[in-house]
Amino acid sequence: MVMEHQTVKRPQFFFTTAPMPCPYLPGRMERKIVTELNQPGADALHDVLSRAGFRRSHSIAYAPACSGCNACVPVRIVAAEFRMTRNQRKVWNANCHLTVNPAPPRATAEQYALFSRYQAERHTGSDMALMGFYDYRSMVDESPIDTTLLEFRDDSGELKAVCLTDRMSDGLSAVYSFFDPRLHRKSLGTHMILWLVEEAQRRGLPYVYLGYWIRESRKMAYKIRFQPLEGFTSQGWRRIDETFEPERPIGR
Repeated sequence: MVMEHQTVKRPQFFFTTAPMPCPYLPGRMERKIVTELNQPGADALHDVLSRAGFRRSHSIAYAPACSGCNACVPVRIVAAEFRMTRNQRKVWNANCHLTVNPAPPRATAEQYALFSRYQAERHTGSDMALMGFYDYRSMVDESPIDTTLLEFRDDSGELKAVCLTDRMSDGLSAVYSFFDPRLHRKSLGTHMILWLVEEAQRRGLPYVYLGYWIRESRKMAYKIRFQPLEGFTSQGWRRIDETFEPERPIGR
């Protein structure tokens, strides 16, 4: 597939990956459509692709292209209209002592130690749990667009959570986050999203992009709690909640 965009002058090539076992839905296979972002105008291209349901990883953008499955729904929070629920307010207040240090996307040994503990506790056996430091550094450092690493520290200065975040013309995108697994009751994952929403509101940005929501996946269930939430469908972005049913694939 080839795309030409008014900001990106040269043709943009897209490729599909080979089928692999889906990491979220047992018994299913996943394929992705991918394209490189390493070129002049990468920020503009990333904006266009994100509004079409793509996500960034390293220097590529990707979207699901799975045969017979539309379970992955790209979602974004409507920041200007967002109001915390009672439980979200409790999470926010419980973590208000944390300081946030925005920094350039540069991997450190301190971050990697926290990342490794998180993976060992939360995602044992996954590909990410097997990542060495240089793999982690590649994930953090290889960004051709406007990317920030947010470090959340407690009063003693100890690193408790990290969120890799992309800045776009219409919002902030949570690329990947992790936290101290010993503090799972503190709901630091939720706190980082709440911080991004507040930051988007402060900057006058309309959205916070959260990647893909999969209704049948417990790992993705938390995203639907951030309302109002929009999902990308064949009719474009539309409001969704717990009652939303992903579109049936053509031919099924």
